[in-house]
Amino acid sequence: MMTELEKKQTEHWLLDGFPRTLVQAEALDRICELDLVISLNIPFETLKDRLSARWIHPASGRVYNMEFNPPLVHGIDDITGEPLIQQEDDKPDAVAARLRKYKDAAKPVIDLYKTRGVLHSFSGTETNKIWPYVYTLLSSKIPPICSEEAN
Repeated sequence: MMTELEKKQTEHWLLDGFPRTLVQAEALDRICELDLVISLNIPFETLKDRLSARWIHPASGRVYNMEFNPPLVHGIDDITGEPLIQQEDDKPDAVAARLRKYKDAAKPVIDLYKTRGVLHSFSGTETNKIWPYVYTLLSSKIPPICSEEAN
């Protein structure tokens, strides 16, 4: 990934979920300077509930959420009719442990970018309420892309 980022120094790009640790952030620092970092602050219980409700169709990778994007028939893939599975790391106890580990590892990364003045944090539980703020921020930093058809 780092090699690809080095090639894109003159372009705008977005990393989702990276860096997660201070070691990763320091490695990223060696090849580029970030001008914007977004942190989504979502309550622990909300994250745990959402991740614990995630089921997948292994062959295709289709993801369902039993709360807000359920399959038409419980436990069955909409396209193939094959059974869905819940991965071990999506079970409630595993999710809780994963989230605690992430929080511990991410804190120094968040602090680093906060100190540098590039961190923007958004809090909430619903995408449709957080996204307009994130979109406005991104739009102020990244010029719009115009397709050739629009010209």
